[in-house]
Amino acid sequence: WTCCTPMWTRASTTVSWAGAREAARTPPTVWRRLRRHRTAVAGLAVLATLLFVAAAAPLLFPEDPTEPRFERVLRPPSWEHPLGTDNLGRDLLARIAYGGRVSFVIGVLAVSFSALVGVPVGLLSGYYGGKFDLVVQRLVDLLLAFPGFLLALTLVAVLGVGVTNVVVAVGLASAPVYVRLVRGVALSVRQQTFVEAARALGASDRRILFRHVLPNCTAPVIVQSTLQLGTAILTAAGLGFLGLGVKPPTPEWGTMLGEGQTYLFSSWYMATFPGLAIFLTVLAFNLLGDGLRDALDPRMKLP
Repeated sequence: WTCCTPMWTRASTTVSWAGAREAARTPPTVWRRLRRHRTAVAGLAVLATLLFVAAAAPLLFPEDPTEPRFERVLRPPSWEHPLGTDNLGRDLLARIAYGGRVSFVIGVLAVSFSALVGVPVGLLSGYYGGKFDLVVQRLVDLLLAFPGFLLALTLVAVLGVGVTNVVVAVGLASAPVYVRLVRGVALSVRQQTFVEAARALGASDRRILFRHVLPNCTAPVIVQSTLQLGTAILTAAGLGFLGLGVKPPTPEWGTMLGEGQTYLFSSWYMATFPGLAIFLTVLAFNLLGDGLRDALDPRMKLP
């Protein structure tokens, strides 16, 4: 039978099996496109390093980062203390590592809170429209009229100082961005043919929202959340710099930066290294978010 099989049939079968094996070995499309984005990979590597150091801080630096050591006050960088010590003799490298835990937690919780508030409101506003959309958008316009940091600063001044209040303030300041983003996607998707077909078949609004509209909002929300993480950490650091963030002696990058400004000319390392940690984290999130935007958009052509 094999001898009687036409050559093109055997060739196509061979190619088909080869293609199937190759497809089985091929990673997901998004990950493959992301790996080809060099700056995104660099940002991911920096974030992975910072997250590892922050997560492993109790193992890497067993001493208490909040306990004063007056016998080694304001020591410059050395082999014993690679980043020096602060005005109370605490090791700066250890405090930056522990501070990363606080800063990352604040960023993740704040972005999660803003997404939980902004995505449903934007989804309902864009899908239903009408008076509800009018009221929501005027409120969003009012909130966006204030700079994000100024709005967070005002909320912290009202709510008080503390990690929880910083998370709520930063999250509420970022929520209008999600409302505007998801509303735009919902306005576009609700006019598509597949949504009209689902509505003609008798699908409820709830089913259309969760099965058709919301999945189309996932990619923009993921990209925006990645970018917003850097913004949230930067905003929280700004509040800490002004003394309205995490209460001392808990290490947090913005608070450490505020403490180091007094010694900027005599002990430059106190403010330089916390500021560098903030800079690298925000830059890494921006690079990763830019790469995710390109990877999740099939219309983008990567080299």
